[in-house]
Amino acid sequence: MRILKSSFAVVERRAEHAAKFFYSHLFWHNPEVRALFPASFEDMERQRDRLFAALTHVIAHLENETLVPYLRDLGRDHRKFLAGPEHYAALGASLLAALAETSGEAWTPAVEKAWTEAYQFIADTMTAGADASDEPPWWDAEVVRHLQYGEDIAVLTLRPHAPLPYRPGQYVSVSSDRVPTTWRTYSLGNAPRPDTTVDLHVSRIEGGRLSTALVREIRPGELLRLGAPGGNLVLRRADRPLTFIAAGTGWAPVRAMLEELVQHPPDQDVRLFVVARDGAHLYDRPLIDGYAASRGWLGVTYITPAPGQHRNQATTRLATALGNRAMWRERDVYLSGPPQFIEETALLLEELGALPERLFYDAVPVSGSARTRPLGFGEWFLSRPDPYWHNPAARAPRHED
Repeated sequence: MRILKSSFAVVERRAEHAAKFFYSHLFWHNPEVRALFPASFEDMERQRDRLFAALTHVIAHLENETLVPYLRDLGRDHRKFLAGPEHYAALGASLLAALAETSGEAWTPAVEKAWTEAYQFIADTMTAGADASDEPPWWDAEVVRHLQYGEDIAVLTLRPHAPLPYRPGQYVSVSSDRVPTTWRTYSLGNAPRPDTTVDLHVSRIEGGRLSTALVREIRPGELLRLGAPGGNLVLRRADRPLTFIAAGTGWAPVRAMLEELVQHPPDQDVRLFVVARDGAHLYDRPLIDGYAASRGWLGVTYITPAPGQHRNQATTRLATALGNRAMWRERDVYLSGPPQFIEETALLLEELGALPERLFYDAVPVSGSARTRPLGFGEWFLSRPDPYWHNPAARAPRHED
């Protein structure tokens, strides 16, 4: 493990060159694979960022017990790309070539042997996960309702052609023929229903082609593809008080878990903090208020900036609100929102006394300052679909598209 981490530290200094070399090598030696990737230059730029973020994530978790189930789930999910043994071999060859090119004199026989064995382990584990699944590689789902809130938020109700097995709080990757070869992850915003329909909560990301299509263009009757459900942001049902903290459309998985609690009420109290850049983005407030009024176990706090203040003030207000609460050590806490929000809130909660093992959220691979969502075909051998959350407060291009 140490040799891989020290070798990767060398590669990190030339991350952009390594990613560009990888894709150049892959497409030159396997031109038939190019059609599986986004066509636009901008999307391929983001693809390169996602590749390096995926590598960083895997190296960071080499000695973590979650790595094997993570890779097995990844293999199961990425059957939607119809990945076969020839693709694993091609991607492995290009990965090793890129690492060798970038490492220079640091690429020794021992380093090459370590990376070869590591990649084989990754490929074998993913293949085992794919082979063990008896689910379809994807689910076709018809859009039966499209609700738009302002210019940039929509809730889509879908009816999968076959029942989609999932737990409240999980996400799925989504693809549309309007944006070929592109998959992005979104939360399932409801607990399972008798009619098998599911909701997706989507906020449009500036420059994001798929999010723009889903929010502004998709209409009832169109078909989407859904990948296998994933994610670990699901209720543990421990006999402890709960806190949910949701930012932006990170509210969606929290809504699904709350629906589960409504169906099976908890014995302990539940706190809900909902963070938005302004009151207009509290698009589900009527439902939240209805839950708070009818369920004595639920307490709700809305966090928005003061009128006329920068949206970042909401984060400051959240920190104050959390600091005014006590007994964090006794609570299970579920976090959902943009990656940086998750990281900063988790650190704050630990400072307030929350136990790290009782903080639940889906981790996101991060490369430098870029917040990435590794979903493209090129990183199916390394990456995992990022969580579903999208932040309406973020106007600059982000990790979604």
